[in-house]
Amino acid sequence: MKKLKTLLFFLFILSAFNFQAQSKKTSFIVNGMCEMCKERIESTLDVKGVTFASWSEQTHLCNVTFNSNKISEKEIHQLLASKGHDTPVCRATDEAYNNLHHCCHYVRKDSL
Repeated sequence: MKKLKTLLFFLFILSAFNFQAQSKKTSFIVNGMCEMCKERIESTLDVKGVTFASWSEQTHLCNVTFNSNKISEKEIHQLLASKGHDTPVCRATDEAYNNLHHCCHYVRKDSL
């Protein structure tokens, strides 16, 4: 019985370390202009695997906490680009950018 308790204890500890390793934090610039952009960016990141997302209208910095076993950082950038917001990793298509409300049209750079 003591061996079983010891084994269960070690399995619990290993699972706790595994959970810790899965949770990652990142911060990156997401182009946007207004409160509508903030709502769109944050709601776009309301997906399985993302546990926290916050975008600042003033700094354009997006802070994200995510489970790397469920979603990759590149997939996060791709989601935002699909909604019209350029990031340092992914550029939105012209179609996605043009579908943004006119007040959301930020100045785009020629390249990432």
